[in-house]
Amino acid sequence: QIHIMASRFHSTFMNNLIISCIFLSLCLYAIEAYTPIKIEIPETGGDTLRIFTDDDIKEYDGSNEDGPIYMAVKGVVFDVTSGKGFYGKGASYNALAGKDASRAVAKMSLEEEDFTWDLSGLSDSYLKSLDDIYTGTYLKKYPIVGYMEYLLSDTERRLLYDEL
Repeated sequence: QIHIMASRFHSTFMNNLIISCIFLSLCLYAIEAYTPIKIEIPETGGDTLRIFTDDDIKEYDGSNEDGPIYMAVKGVVFDVTSGKGFYGKGASYNALAGKDASRAVAKMSLEEEDFTWDLSGLSDSYLKSLDDIYTGTYLKKYPIVGYMEYLLSDTERRLLYDEL
């Protein structure tokens, strides 16, 4: 009878230990911070991609019916003209065109205060959502035409503007 009780105790102890280990693993997984995809301007091998300032990209906001429509996500400028039904003048997502609206894309927001590239203060779930939309939608559907100036290092910026 002592052997049976010891066996039950051992079995219960082992089950509790296993459950505790699983719970601890899940907690540690949930606590680990999300690391957003880092955007780097690639070597283009002679192809030139344009560097856009905030003022430059404004020209491509869809207000010119015959012109291209550009928008930036995470500093990467996409030609979204093929999505004119979404991004063209008067369309539902036109407010995102002609700017880097990374924060708005992350939050799925059309609030004016979110029309910015600044992601500071966003939760990991928003940052993950942004990366998912960036890779799953924009990189898959739209050609890259350039990069936003804020992605440049100080040295690259000085080289671009001949300040060295």
